[in-house]
Amino acid sequence: MNSTVIPPETAFVLNNPTRDSFNTALAKNIIVVFVWLCLSYINATVVLTFFRNPIFSEEPRYILFIHMVINDAVQLTVTVTLYIVSYVFFKINVSFCSVLILLALFATMNTPLNLAAMAIERYVAICNPLRHSQICTVRRTCILIALIWVAGLAPLLFDWVVFFATESLSFFHSSIFCIHRNMFRSPLLYYKGQAFDILYFSFVSLTIIYTYLRIMFAARAATTDRSSAAKARNTILLHGVQLLMCMLTYVTPHIELALLYIFQGRISDSRYVTYLVVYILPRFLSPIIYGLRDKKFRKYLKRYFVCKPQKVQPVDR
Repeated sequence: MNSTVIPPETAFVLNNPTRDSFNTALAKNIIVVFVWLCLSYINATVVLTFFRNPIFSEEPRYILFIHMVINDAVQLTVTVTLYIVSYVFFKINVSFCSVLILLALFATMNTPLNLAAMAIERYVAICNPLRHSQICTVRRTCILIALIWVAGLAPLLFDWVVFFATESLSFFHSSIFCIHRNMFRSPLLYYKGQAFDILYFSFVSLTIIYTYLRIMFAARAATTDRSSAAKARNTILLHGVQLLMCMLTYVTPHIELALLYIFQGRISDSRYVTYLVVYILPRFLSPIIYGLRDKKFRKYLKRYFVCKPQKVQPVDR
C-alpha cells in the first residue's frame, strides 16, 4: 500500500488503468465478493466462538489471536470495498478515498506487530513456563494491544499532517482512482514510508527469528515439554510465513509490474491477481493457525460449524 519508485511512464499506466468490459468486471467482482463472504463467515464463527466461551478471554494467546482475526476482517472488508468501488465508480472523491486508504493502512500496520506479540507470548510460555501467568496477564495483554494501535496509528497521523499541509483545497473536492500513490503524492511520505517499513519489519523479523531459535533450543532441553515446544516452534514458523505475506503489501507495485508483462499490458488483470495474492490469500492463515491447529479452540469451534449444537467438554491445554 506504500508508494515505490517506478518509471514515470509505467507509473502513469499503473495509476490510471483502463476499465474492463461489463462481463469481465462482473465476474471478477462476484469472485471477490464470494471469497469475502466465505472469509467473513469463517472469521465471524471464530469471533463468536471466542466471545461465547469465557475460557478464551482469560488467556492472552487467544486474546491476541482474536485481535488479529478482527483486524484482518476489517482490513479485508475495507480492501474489498475499495476494489468494488474502483469498478463501480472508477474514480471517487478524495476525502472518502482518504478514509478508506488510512483504515486499510492502519489494519495493515497492526498485523506484523500483532505477530510479534503472539511470538513473544509463545516464547514466554515455553521458555519461562513458571512465570508465564505472572508476565502474560489479561491486563498486560490489553495494554500491549493498545500500544500496537498507537504504533500503527503514529505514522498515519504524520501522513495526515503532511497531506493537509501540501495539498491544495481543490484537490480535496476532486475525484481520483483510489490507490495510495494517487492519494499521498508528497515525496516526503515516500521516504517516511520506507523508513517506517524498514523499522517495523526489522523489529518483527528479529523478534520472530529470536523467539523461534530460543524455542528450538528449549525443545532440545530435557526439562522442557518437547511436544509443546515443537508445536510452539511450528506456530512461530507460520507467523514467519504470515510476515512474508504481509511484506508483499509493500512491494505491490513491483508485483504489478511483473504481472504486467505476463498479461501483456492488461493492467486490470495484473492488478486483480495482485489483489487476490497480496490481500486475500494471507487472510486465510489466521483462522488456520489457531482455529484449526489449536486442539482446545477447535473443539469449541466445531459447535458453530454444525447445525445442531453439541456439548463439548473442556479440554486441557
